[in-house]
Amino acid sequence: MRRGTFVRWGVPIAAAAVIGAAIGAGPVIAAVSGEPVLPERSAQQLLADAVAATSKEGGIAPMSGTVQQTASLGLPALPQTGEASPLSLLSGSHEVKVWYGGADKVRVALPTQLNETNLIVNGDTAWYWESATNTATKLTIKAEAGQDKRALPTPRPTDVTPQQVAEHLLANVDQHTAVRVINTAQVAGRPVYQLVLAPKDAGSLVQEIRLALDGETYVPLQVQVYAKGSAEPAFQVGFTQVTFTPPAAENFTFTPPAGAKVEEKTLGTGMEQDVAADRAEHAKDVAERAKVVGQGWTTVAVVPFSLSDLKTATPSDGRQGTGHGPGGDMSADPSALIDGVLKSATPVSGTWGSGKLIKTKLVTALLTDDGRLLVGAVTPEEITKAAGTK
Repeated sequence: MRRGTFVRWGVPIAAAAVIGAAIGAGPVIAAVSGEPVLPERSAQQLLADAVAATSKEGGIAPMSGTVQQTASLGLPALPQTGEASPLSLLSGSHEVKVWYGGADKVRVALPTQLNETNLIVNGDTAWYWESATNTATKLTIKAEAGQDKRALPTPRPTDVTPQQVAEHLLANVDQHTAVRVINTAQVAGRPVYQLVLAPKDAGSLVQEIRLALDGETYVPLQVQVYAKGSAEPAFQVGFTQVTFTPPAAENFTFTPPAGAKVEEKTLGTGMEQDVAADRAEHAKDVAERAKVVGQGWTTVAVVPFSLSDLKTATPSDGRQGTGHGPGGDMSADPSALIDGVLKSATPVSGTWGSGKLIKTKLVTALLTDDGRLLVGAVTPEEITKAAGTK
């Protein structure tokens, strides 16, 4: 499973990477709740079906729909960052509209109360449109020699839908998780199978994760993460409406409105290669310095880090962005978020040293005074135990 460079977004963003890395499934229990709506299938069969649906050649079948993401992680009040900021996804509810006609025909729309942002990919051309600034960016996608043009440097629908989350959840299947199957649920009005993954280790903050697979296509339609002691999901992403038919061709065309400012950029040139190389080098550096303590659901990531590093990190390339659109800073202010989180931190100490402890519903983080950041979907006891492993 690929591990992201979570440190750039500070403590809370690490939740997704840690939870994804911690999940496994082993001795399987197939259980059915209520009267069957779909034919009974074992967890092993559904795991295979889900992997096939998300990784088959050509991608998932054409589809369109509305995805809703909600988060209630128990974070302190977040700074005002603008509706389009990635930090806004850490709390509240957000909608994304998706049209998928194939690997080279994708449209993603992020509507807000008064404005809308669109990314439209059609073959070798993509448009990024922001109604708030009345700005359209035309992206010409050029493949280098030997590179498949279909490998577009733009988001796939699985980057904003349950499919990508499901891929991470299903990546490591081992002995740390009990799995049961429910075949009486519905998502977006469609019958679904629910794979319920529950940790066997009491040291995890996760109670269970529910992965809903469409009963006909086995495409993941919803992922819910429940924290221990909570009746409602701490994190949820899923379709509220979905149609498995090819979207109309006009969904992948765009004409800038009159008066719009139009910019043009080319992707796949040397500049993009240099940026990609810089980011790959940074990721490699972080991976070499990081280590993992524990296994399964109680995995803790340990990275050499300091408070000054957290406050100066940015979501893109380590430099504060000023632009809009792809690569812009999107009004994000990681330092403001870190300041808010640290105000809720608890001073702790032990034989391992001292530091600041931050606990949310799903993630515990420890920033030690000797320059380490420990993050895991674990209890404070587990995180301090990991701090003693050097």
